[in-house]
Amino acid sequence: MANPLAGEVTVTLDGVPHRAKLTLGALAELEDALGEDSLTALIARFEGGAVSSRDVLALLTAGLRGGGWQGGRAELLTADLAGGPLGAARAAAQLLARAFSVPA
Repeated sequence: MANPLAGEVTVTLDGVPHRAKLTLGALAELEDALGEDSLTALIARFEGGAVSSRDVLALLTAGLRGGGWQGGRAELLTADLAGGPLGAARAAAQLLARAFSVPA
């Protein structure tokens, strides 16, 4: 479903796969949600390694919305995420990596 070369990741919520992508709008939403004032600060936050579950939720929400999902944080909080917390963290890491890398 997702095209990794286009920066996309599949996130499965309640058994339904959704495309997630960190578009420019999704990144702006993420900056706002996490109180960061630049992309550099946002990237540094995640590269620092001390990522909270709130950070993962914000990243997934922004990515899902960038992929066309109409839900929000409240819906994501109650959704059954495939892979549980580890799957969520893995999808969030993939979103960041794919958003800021050049396809080979």
